[in-house]
Amino acid sequence: MPALPSAFDIQAVQKLRKAAVLVLGLALIGATLFLQSPGGVEGDWHEAVEAAGLGAIVIAIVGRAWCSLYIGGRKKAEIVDRGPYSISRNPLYVFSFIGAFGIGAQTGQITVAAIFVVAAWVIFRATVRKEEAWLSREFGETYAAYVRRTPRFLPRFSAWRDDEERVVRPAFFLLTLRDGLAFLIAIPLFEAIDAAQAEGWLRVLTHLP
Repeated sequence: MPALPSAFDIQAVQKLRKAAVLVLGLALIGATLFLQSPGGVEGDWHEAVEAAGLGAIVIAIVGRAWCSLYIGGRKKAEIVDRGPYSISRNPLYVFSFIGAFGIGAQTGQITVAAIFVVAAWVIFRATVRKEEAWLSREFGETYAAYVRRTPRFLPRFSAWRDDEERVVRPAFFLLTLRDGLAFLIAIPLFEAIDAAQAEGWLRVLTHLP
């Protein structure tokens, strides 16, 4: 039986996840250079999908920062099962899925937004499996009980639990907020792609809803 990852290996897994997100994200962005929504970049559909995507990005940034108030600096020290972690074992990743949708939606295409979500799910699912193996070894029955009552991703709102007070670590909150703000880069990036397509500098090969 292969050895379970150590705390150090968990950090390495996170670095690998970020690298995978970067590489796959760049590949997907490259593909969008030649795609366009029906009606063109000035069409109502395109503008509506972009607006929905912006809303998703805001939700992702706020949600990820909220999660950091609970998990920041505690992930390897204890099982956090309060607040968003009482309804989902990985709410930080759930908000990242929402952010991935928001990024993809800046193309004005729901299809591309869905592809971004699927790509994020594939990467985070692999990461979560490795994290779960380590948590199971480190926390045993405490973690097993948490797994039995809390879904991996899809929230179970009826399971909500919280404390009256919580110690917050500002450094982790600000770090997560900074990382989340990177989602906003998608807005000027895809606006530049839209402009290049409108000017004919990029050849549109197909249109996707």
